[in-house]
Amino acid sequence: MGKGGALHAVRISDPTGVTVVTGLDDGGEPYGLTVNSFTSLSLDPPLVLVCIGRASSSHDRLVAAPNFTINVLSAEQGDIAPRFSTRPSALRFDSVRWSPSALGAPVIEGGVAWLECSGPEVRRFGGQARSGGELGGGGAR
Repeated sequence: MGKGGALHAVRISDPTGVTVVTGLDDGGEPYGLTVNSFTSLSLDPPLVLVCIGRASSSHDRLVAAPNFTINVLSAEQGDIAPRFSTRPSALRFDSVRWSPSALGAPVIEGGVAWLECSGPEVRRFGGQARSGGELGGGGAR
């Protein structure tokens, strides 16, 4: 399946739009936040967009990162979305199982789909940062 096909497969696996966007900081520590504003911009080339509040504790690390992963949560992961939106950043990955994507960003285990994105382009609008990235890989379970 080509990258555009992977993007299509992930988008149809995302009925609610609740995702967790993750990355690794310079020290190799994972970070992430719940994002419900995620959309595909293009299938050719495969591009996605996420919107992140500039007041978020993960904002600066995420917009500076060379890559990030969008994790689409499953119905059984109802506890993860609130964890990544309310807990202090340093505690969000406590007892959350994950593995690194090919680019190194965390893929949360048990999700229905994930996309890894590289080369984010960031635009700021009011209190939001919109980060667009080119699809590097992904999958749907």
